[in-house]
Amino acid sequence: MDTTKDKKEYLSAVGRRKSAVASVRLYPASKISFSINEKELEKYFGTAELQRVASEAFSKSKVQGAYKVTAIVKGGGISAQAEALRHGIARALLVGDSELRKKLKKAGFLKRDPRSKERRKFGLKKARKAPQWSKR
Repeated sequence: MDTTKDKKEYLSAVGRRKSAVASVRLYPASKISFSINEKELEKYFGTAELQRVASEAFSKSKVQGAYKVTAIVKGGGISAQAEALRHGIARALLVGDSELRKKLKKAGFLKRDPRSKERRKFGLKKARKAPQWSKR
């Protein structure tokens, strides 16, 4: 029986933050490289801070070997997309090596951040902001 068809050549996972969703695939490679929505990391995330957040799962886990990251990111803002990408990469790394769980969990990369925008209530201007009150 041929077992090569059962073995995947990539690790995949989905990361989420607010309304952003990142579908991530990690391919074994000679060095770490990113392709996000068919753009390079530096082109997609303009600031160094967002680039650091997106690749933080690799630096915190001190993973042996390198990966080529391809991701499809949709929804949310640019900051939420970077955090969704980090969440997806951490989950994909866990699929490949379950011994990384302790480091990734301690860093907080495995838990989906549950904070999101509160809905607007009727009679109010925003979620909690009331119209200006006038005595007369």
